[in-house]
Amino acid sequence: RAGRSMRTVVIAGVPDGLLHDDVMADILVIHFQMSRNNGGDVEEITYPTRRKGVAYVTFEDQEVVESVLKKKEHHLQDKRLSKYYPLKVTRYSENVSTLITHLLAPPL
Repeated sequence: RAGRSMRTVVIAGVPDGLLHDDVMADILVIHFQMSRNNGGDVEEITYPTRRKGVAYVTFEDQEVVESVLKKKEHHLQDKRLSKYYPLKVTRYSENVSTLITHLLAPPL
């Protein structure tokens, strides 16, 4: 089993404030377990986090991380959501907070 950080992805673009946090976490788990999303068994999800619209998903197997990252576009959809939400999925790294700040910061 690979280390925890090697089995974790960062999800940006999670719609914030639409549903209860635990419901949104369930929707995310379902999305990332589906084979059509190149998913697999989720060990843990961290949502909400200190950053709005960001979640961490840890899979049981590192191979699933590679598979999820290969999928070109992730669109979060569920009957409880009014539309599709594009998600940005990136590999977790120790520098991830810097990366997210960079991605979410408005251009100067």
